[in-house]
Amino acid sequence: MAPQHWKLERDADGIAWATLDVAGSSTNTLGSAVMAELAGLLDALDRQPPKGLVIRSGKATGFIAGADIEEFTRIDSPAAARALVERGWSLFNRLAAVAYPTLALVRGHCMGGGFELALACRYRLAVDEPTTRMALPEVMLGIYPAWGGMLRLPRLVGPAAALDLMLTGKGVDARKAKRLGLADDCVPPRVMESAARITLLSGREPRRLPLMQRLLNGPLKGVVAGKARQQTAAKVRPEHYPAPFAIIDIWARHGGNALAVPADSPASLEAIFRSPTARNLVRVFYLQERLKAFGKDADFAPKRVHVVGAGVMGGDIAAECALRGMIVTLQDQSIERIAPAIARAAKRFERKFRGQPREVRFALDRLIPDPAGHGVAQADVVIEAIFENLEAKRALLADVERRARPDAVLASNTSSLRIADIATGLADPARLVGVHFFNPVAMMPLVEVVRTAATGDEAFRRAAAFVRKLDKLPLPVKDEPGFLVNAVLGPYMYEALRCVDEGIAPEAIDAALTAFGMPMGPIELVDTVGLDIAVAAGKALAGADAVLPKALAEKVAAGQLGKKSGQGFYRWEAGKAQKAAAPGVPDGLARRILAPLLAATENCVAKGVVEDADLADAGVIFGTGFAPFTGGPLMHSRSAGAAGH
Repeated sequence: MAPQHWKLERDADGIAWATLDVAGSSTNTLGSAVMAELAGLLDALDRQPPKGLVIRSGKATGFIAGADIEEFTRIDSPAAARALVERGWSLFNRLAAVAYPTLALVRGHCMGGGFELALACRYRLAVDEPTTRMALPEVMLGIYPAWGGMLRLPRLVGPAAALDLMLTGKGVDARKAKRLGLADDCVPPRVMESAARITLLSGREPRRLPLMQRLLNGPLKGVVAGKARQQTAAKVRPEHYPAPFAIIDIWARHGGNALAVPADSPASLEAIFRSPTARNLVRVFYLQERLKAFGKDADFAPKRVHVVGAGVMGGDIAAECALRGMIVTLQDQSIERIAPAIARAAKRFERKFRGQPREVRFALDRLIPDPAGHGVAQADVVIEAIFENLEAKRALLADVERRARPDAVLASNTSSLRIADIATGLADPARLVGVHFFNPVAMMPLVEVVRTAATGDEAFRRAAAFVRKLDKLPLPVKDEPGFLVNAVLGPYMYEALRCVDEGIAPEAIDAALTAFGMPMGPIELVDTVGLDIAVAAGKALAGADAVLPKALAEKVAAGQLGKKSGQGFYRWEAGKAQKAAAPGVPDGLARRILAPLLAATENCVAKGVVEDADLADAGVIFGTGFAPFTGGPLMHSRSAGAAGH
């Protein structure tokens, strides 16, 4: 039968070019049919060996996105998981052992199993384009790279760099791939085929690690593994996230071969497959993909953005837009008020484009101070990000509406006011949509896209498309107080503050919740957000007569506003909370503080703030950092209920 996914051609020099173009899919993935065809292709090359083999993609979207996740989710037993691993491990070992030279021509994303295939080749050539990324992100799904990545990557770049990539799942671009030694060269697209041919036929010996790195990969493995375990344990717990600890063990004790791990070991395929973490993280992956799909149907590519309000939120939103190639005009009452936002943006650009001063300069050139607001007239998107005052926002947006283009998206970044109330000042309320970013804008992936009963479909779709252009995740929410994220965070933070009023130490409260799996404890979170903001949000959600936790009210009255003032529940130095050692944590404390968050999430689903429970889980994970290994608050409630907790 003719291959469906692979195409094999031989050129005049005797080089075989294997092009992967998975039928019926926009991306290349390594499902069982694709792997079977690759085995057949190697059979054909065994019968008639080429001068060399180049493996490349026939897709515009990238090289190979990794294993077929859908196929992975259908695995129903440890034996089936072992069979899947065995197939990839054996096939890539076979590719690595062929007598002729092999080269992976990597253009676009090269992830997971796709990267492991590239590692099995003698050479790798990275095409210098913004979309080229190499990564082993399996750990993000609660699993590990078992098709040879744990064996070959440490041999190629040394154990420290390899473990860093495998334990974080983070990707590297084409230039960094060359610097690390992942790629033999980094070339522009116009010469990629000729460069592949030259490299393949060069006879160059594969890269050899310096002696010290070889020792760290061999006799000194235990030292590296011990340090890696220590660093990993400082970030996550093995009972929550077993995969990173398993990666270290499999590399250190089993030569990177997952098939060699005894079934009763916590690092075994059987243990990882049975772990609820893997199931929940795969669920989180699908939730993320669902959020990414919002806004896809809008044919909207904003080129100019106008932001009114150069405070922390407005300035940082403007910087993200400039970073993504948009021309941004930033308005406030004076140049002096805009200057700090430009200074912060410059630091952000320098971090993002380290070693590329021209890119930093170009990004800064796209961020234009505009105290008079001239940019409104040209903008595709206008975002209001001023202080939380209904009348001020209403008047501002009414003025913007008169001056903006009729097709421009008008958006408010309010966190506590209703969009419908702001829209009453507009001639056409259908134009206004909420785009609620979270602080810090650069780090937080979620943006709530808020629609009122009056918001037009096109305005909503365009707003969601704009959020995707910033590489953020749009979550559609209904115009209810606090939307989703603040509506669930508020009760959680206030319950923690009531515990402080009862005499429980802030350190004990934070320790209980970080032990549960939250990225930051609720008291440190209040300090980070700002105690004055916590008061304002509490009143907006519960009404002006809401009874504030006593300790919160006293600290705000004393001007102790948290991180920004240097003192809140903690003293802050160099951006870090100075905490005493946590005293004993009372039994059930985490459960007590989480209960209002779980109840508020259920309530938001019942009220239709989000469409369904899955979107509620997605929003709370990506908007608050709620422990991803649980699958989200509602999934956690269901699991705890089933377990009788």
